[in-house]
Amino acid sequence: MSASNPSLTPQAGTLYVVATPIGNLADLTERARAILGAVDLVASEDTRTTGAMLTRLGMHKPLVAYHEHNEAVAAITLADQIAAGKSVAVVSDAGTPGLSDPGFRIVRECRRRNLPVIPVPGASALTAVLSASGLPTNGFLFVGFLAPKTSARINFFTQYRDFAYTLALYESCHRIDKAVADLVTTLGPDRVICVAKEVTKLHETFFVGRAGDVQTRLSQASLKGEFVLLVAPGDFVL
Repeated sequence: MSASNPSLTPQAGTLYVVATPIGNLADLTERARAILGAVDLVASEDTRTTGAMLTRLGMHKPLVAYHEHNEAVAAITLADQIAAGKSVAVVSDAGTPGLSDPGFRIVRECRRRNLPVIPVPGASALTAVLSASGLPTNGFLFVGFLAPKTSARINFFTQYRDFAYTLALYESCHRIDKAVADLVTTLGPDRVICVAKEVTKLHETFFVGRAGDVQTRLSQASLKGEFVLLVAPGDFVL
């Protein structure tokens, strides 16, 4: 297979930024599977999580921890290995590295050294929810996770009250209800929003509509899992 498709064979001295499934293992692309199975080293946000995934795929690869607490140092060490001819894949626990997950620093270090960086695209909670939300996608601002304090969330929503495009952010199960409550307080109950949880997983659920209605539905639902919150422009009507 790799002989007829060179993109499935890792090149020496190259960093591969590999997207992994956000829940459904079947979403791993053929190319990602091939690259992960053939690189010299996999840099992983959590070696236990990635190791379990690779085991399910029948792969056993050298793993090195690459996470927010060691990223600055690990980026240099990994870039040194790439410069020495190693092929390295960087992965996060789920989704695309660099999007609210470790990945930026190793990519920047490789770019600084003119080392090849190749994306192996695939799953992303951000694009998955945008594509299925029904909210405008002609333009959007992704802000990752908001600060955990109520005052910071209210300041954010106030600052972007009249933003012309969709706002996109991630939120934890511990704060999604508070974030939506602050949104309703700041932007009003009629602002159209989408709250999506556990995308591609067994309990995937989309709550789409007026913010006040979504808040009510959330109060009656299980808040376990991972969430994406989208906020439509103020003049948008679903």
